[in-house]
Amino acid sequence: MHSRTAFFVSDGTGITAEAFGNAILAQFDLSIRGIRLPFVDTIDKAHQAIRQINHTHEVEGKKPIVFTTLVNPALQELLRSHCKGMVMDMFGTFVHPLEGELGVKSHHRVGRFTDISKSKAYSNRMEAINYTLLHDDGQSNRDLSGADVILIGVSRSGKTPTSLYLAMQHGLKVANYPLIPEDFDRKRLPPALDDHRKKLFGLTIQPERLSEIRNERRPDSRYASLENCRYEVAEAEAMMRRAGVRWLSTTTKSIEEISTTILSDLRPQNLQNLSSFS
Repeated sequence: MHSRTAFFVSDGTGITAEAFGNAILAQFDLSIRGIRLPFVDTIDKAHQAIRQINHTHEVEGKKPIVFTTLVNPALQELLRSHCKGMVMDMFGTFVHPLEGELGVKSHHRVGRFTDISKSKAYSNRMEAINYTLLHDDGQSNRDLSGADVILIGVSRSGKTPTSLYLAMQHGLKVANYPLIPEDFDRKRLPPALDDHRKKLFGLTIQPERLSEIRNERRPDSRYASLENCRYEVAEAEAMMRRAGVRWLSTTTKSIEEISTTILSDLRPQNLQNLSSFS
């Protein structure tokens, strides 16, 4: 049972409000139920959001926590005046003081959707996502020279979600390659990777955790057995050490932590400063 409900209210997608709110709430040892309310960009939608927040207050008997990135002052005031939650206004907290310090007014734009089709950063991100999908799980050897990062590791060690995160959040073209028994028999990395050593980063995982993950997909198989997982992980780590490939264990790390380590170590040239839509 959750301890409290948090709402993330925005006139954009709500991604920024949710990310910020969750980062703050993670500091407290509570079970939080999160509800995102995106595209609250009219008076009617604001009233709908208020009714939902107030209904939650009545049912649970506790004030919901409301994180908001509403740009429109009228909608923000309506929310603050009529909802029975604790309202955390990110624009009021951060943007307004910055306007005073910098001596300029902010754009007060809703999200980042204005002329998004003309944004080169957005186009680059779409291209990066397409590239990453085409080069997932060793599907293609074509244009590896165009990759910003190439992830390697045993099957189910976290390569695909990390690849997609790097593409979607940072606009990087990421290929990923599974290390398989044939590679272990040869005692060397796949030949297609020989010319791209500087872009390689390895992911590993504790065998026990790997066995659990694989058993969810293929229960009671040799592929998922603890013995086989121990063998594959040991061989993969030995191979990466011999090849001088930097690597880390994903066992207890989030995708965000893994990605930050990769970016810090490899420092890809095409890294883009892409923030989430509000």
